[in-house]
Amino acid sequence: MYSEKVMDHFTNPRNVGEMENPSAVGTVGNPKCGDIMKIYLKIENDVIVDISFKTFGCGAAVATSSMATEMIKGKTIEEALKVTNKDVMEALDGLPPAKVHCSVLAEEAMKAAIADYYKKQGIDPGPIVGCGGDCEHCCGHH
Repeated sequence: MYSEKVMDHFTNPRNVGEMENPSAVGTVGNPKCGDIMKIYLKIENDVIVDISFKTFGCGAAVATSSMATEMIKGKTIEEALKVTNKDVMEALDGLPPAKVHCSVLAEEAMKAAIADYYKKQGIDPGPIVGCGGDCEHCCGHH
């Protein structure tokens, strides 16, 4: 059912835990399935120099969070914004159809964290990030 990569990232997640003094934090949740993801970013000169996450959810939610953090660590904000849920799924060698929403949550959590960073800089994240991280409002239809 799950690929070896999904199982590896579930049993040995990368970049787990709270971060002290993050540049930004993004939290998203899906009330229907109960998964909650929180992503912490440390950003210097528009580069994500450190990233960590805390996820409350199923194995696929933990695995997609872990893989997403691995994929954007060290990238510029612009590069990170190009990483989609499909990229995360492909990097994990796929997910069962019922778990695709986990990869969507991982993408939304990254975008919510980047939106938080822009807000703290006094920049409107809407035109850059798209969803402003208010997922109850715009993305609550999962």
